Amino acid sequence: MTMRTDVQEVLDRLKTAQQKPLGDPRFKNLIGLEKSTFTESASATSGLTFYDLELGAKFLYPVLTPLRNTIPRVSGKGGIQAAWRAITAINTQGLRFGVSSANRGGVLAVATHDYTATYKGIGVETSVDFEAQYAGQEFDDVRAVGAKTGLEALMLGEEAMILGGCTSTPLGTTPTPTLTALTTGGTLAAQTWSVICAALTLDGLMNGSIAGGVQGSITRTNADLSVDTFGGGVAKQSTNATVPTTGATGSITASVTPVSGALGYAWFWGAAGSEVLGAITTINSVVITANASGAQTAASLGTNDNSTNALAFDGLIYQARVPGSGSYVSAMASGSAGVGTPLTSDSAGGVVEIDVALKSMWDNYRLSPDTMWVNSQEALNISHKILSGSQSAAQRFVFESPQDLVGGGIMVRTYLNRFSMQGGSVIDIKVHPNMPAGAILMTTKTLPYPLAGVGNVVQIRTRQDYYQIEWPLRTRKYEYGVYADEVLQNYFPPSLALITNIGNG
Repeated sequence: MTMRTDVQEVLDRLKTAQQKPLGDPRFKNLIGLEKSTFTESASATSGLTFYDLELGAKFLYPVLTPLRNTIPRVSGKGGIQAAWRAITAINTQGLRFGVSSANRGGVLAVATHDYTATYKGIGVETSVDFEAQYAGQEFDDVRAVGAKTGLEALMLGEEAMILGGCTSTPLGTTPTPTLTALTTGGTLAAQTWSVICAALTLDGLMNGSIAGGVQGSITRTNADLSVDTFGGGVAKQSTNATVPTTGATGSITASVTPVSGALGYAWFWGAAGSEVLGAITTINSVVITANASGAQTAASLGTNDNSTNALAFDGLIYQARVPGSGSYVSAMASGSAGVGTPLTSDSAGGVVEIDVALKSMWDNYRLSPDTMWVNSQEALNISHKILSGSQSAAQRFVFESPQDLVGGGIMVRTYLNRFSMQGGSVIDIKVHPNMPAGAILMTTKTLPYPLAGVGNVVQIRTRQDYYQIEWPLRTRKYEYGVYADEVLQNYFPPSLALITNIGNG
């Protein structure tokens, strides 16, 4: 009976405590109820708190290598280069084939060409400290992660080289800019402005930025402390051009003659002798509206042409550009400064510039490409040109709406080539992760020539395919190298077509 009374008394006191301030002297013996012996930690890594870490690192980066994945790889047979000979034309003198009675015919003349492609080594190094391995126990195999990331990095670098490696065709000297000063459109102060331009290869464009600058001559200290020096993909800069502006709202339009093989242009401006990087474009012009925001000076590039890389092999873009290659190479007209010249719809479901390239490939070599590699910008522009410029009678749309669901958006994924033996062949349109805006590359997998003796039009020929070396210890650090020795072999460069300097629109 006493225990029941005590329990009831505690319950009554707790009920009353919900209605009275704890400062009431009648409840002073309940003050301890507001404190806890253990509370949840405010930090994930302190207190008696479990750390809910999933085992194994997540690899949240893209490894997109469509060319490397699809181009066949074959073994070489030693030597320093792949070499082959080809008959490129027959009846080069236009021989007539009629013969007179009892007489023989005329003697046929043919054209031949010798091709070579020099092998290049590619590779990358990774390392794992002993302490990093110790610390990663029970979480992940850090040494395996180091090897994996090295291989994937090499594949990404190889993909960029397959597309746009440049070793044999320097861009030369960038033309001097043509400038026009405007009194509106910007915030340029009244002064005489100097503008310098430097053309960029794919390598220079991919690795350039306003904040980080563009790379002229690169000197790299390797893992074994050897040193390599090579070009970073920047042509010899132009002579500076000057123009005065007035007022406080001035702007300047600047353009250069398109450079064959250039995928981009770096623009420097400021006072003469103090020009600073302010823009990187994929067309041959720019509109300057404010002070340059970069830090790199034009003077830091030096006076040499650093557009080629002696350690790389020529990729598809620059194999097309080699003089005498036979590839179709075209640059769009300059157009308006900062805008350029976009692709043109033919108002019949096609694009004028693409059809010109396809017609040239058929007229000259009787072949048709099968893949068109583009940037996301050009993929969208091609879709717009085809869909907005097509005659309604030339289109057929099929809509499916299961369960009353309708999706929006149309993307053109193929292009009909009207110039082929089949009367029309389909070209796949593919977005490439390294293809810059303002350019289209067309490639061909097979030749329509009987008994051509060519199995793969394009292939990676290797003296040694991918291999890994775990180097002997020289410090308390595991060191790995991932390498390959190869070259991109293109049996028939006319199978390529390249259009550059395309404006957005």
